[in-house]
Amino acid sequence: MMEQKHIIKEKIKEQLHKRLPASVFLHDASVSEMELRRIIAEATSIVLRKDRTIKLSADEQGVIVDEIVNEILGLGSIEGLLSDESVTEIMINGPKQVYIEKGGKLELTDIHFRNDEELMFMIEKMLAPLGRRVNETEPYVDTRLKDGFRVNIVIPPTSAMGPVISIHKFSHKIFSVEELIKFKTLTKEAAEFLQVCVASRLNILISGGTSSGKTSLLNVLSSFIPKDERIIVIEDTLELRLVLKHVVRLESKAPNIEGKGEITIRDLLKNSLHMRPDRIIIGEIRGEEVLDMLQTMNTGHEGSMTTLHANAPYEALNRIELMALMGAGSNVSSQVIMRQIISAVDLIVHLERSAEGRRCITHITEVGKEKTDEYVLRDIFCLKDKISNDISGNSEFRSTGTVPSFYDKLKRSGYNNPNFKTR
Repeated sequence: MMEQKHIIKEKIKEQLHKRLPASVFLHDASVSEMELRRIIAEATSIVLRKDRTIKLSADEQGVIVDEIVNEILGLGSIEGLLSDESVTEIMINGPKQVYIEKGGKLELTDIHFRNDEELMFMIEKMLAPLGRRVNETEPYVDTRLKDGFRVNIVIPPTSAMGPVISIHKFSHKIFSVEELIKFKTLTKEAAEFLQVCVASRLNILISGGTSSGKTSLLNVLSSFIPKDERIIVIEDTLELRLVLKHVVRLESKAPNIEGKGEITIRDLLKNSLHMRPDRIIIGEIRGEEVLDMLQTMNTGHEGSMTTLHANAPYEALNRIELMALMGAGSNVSSQVIMRQIISAVDLIVHLERSAEGRRCITHITEVGKEKTDEYVLRDIFCLKDKISNDISGNSEFRSTGTVPSFYDKLKRSGYNNPNFKTR
């Protein structure tokens, strides 16, 4: 049946190529969807009249018309996945294997492409409106689609299994702190603590693995910022959805085909200092811009927040140190970098994702300031059963009773936690 359907669609496309300019097949917006549907329906009728052996019901004809419209105006068989809000990742491993992430779990779909050529045609349609390309000389690209989704593409000879496409879809939904409490991402007590930490202008680092909920949590923490502050948000891809009045959003820019015009996170961070920010939020740090971020946090821009990939709070600081050293070169010692990190970062909020797809905070950790030659970390909140790695919902996330060194600062904002031990 699938093979017959493919043959029918190819015959219809032959008719379309006679009636439509070639540019339409490369995402030319000069033809409306309504007009395109009419032309495809006419082409389908011609094919059915010419070959009486083809029997299609009205519903089957409608499905074929929809699929061809998606192939011409959209991205073919994955168009439905792009519009499905429950799908968070699309992973195409060559023409015969398409995986999705749904509810935190990977699923193999029944979608496939005929060959590498069909997949490359879809890639060309993705990249043409963006002014980007991939070829044997430049066999990979990382960019943002017009709908904001992040896409990474690798083609042969770098990929041994044909073209590989990874599409990261961020959620358009803005979660509230009440929803995260309901999902058991954190507790009400922890939420109240984080709220006063943000209001008290602590510098906060959110760490965690891939798809652990870092961006969603950063959105929620940002909602605790006083409404009269001016916030500069810097991202590689515009994912954050801050519900604040005075927000300036800046996005990095990849180089063009000639390799010119690149604007990095580091460039934007340096420029943002001239924009009179009350706070600076960086969507994710992943390179040498971390050095400028530390200097920003240490020079009067308290209350800054960012995220990074790490498997534990201590590892998060080690990653920052390594990235800063790479950005500084041989002119700065690791001890100098460590002192900057200890001075700049006040709090680490670490998230993990369970095998069942549940996302939750496992640590809220203070970075101690009493030593400058080693990291001193103190868990203020942690998952009771973290030792057994049980984050499936049976664990208890609670205060450790440890009083943070900045507790007096929180109390001046009216915060009091009876679970904290008396110092």
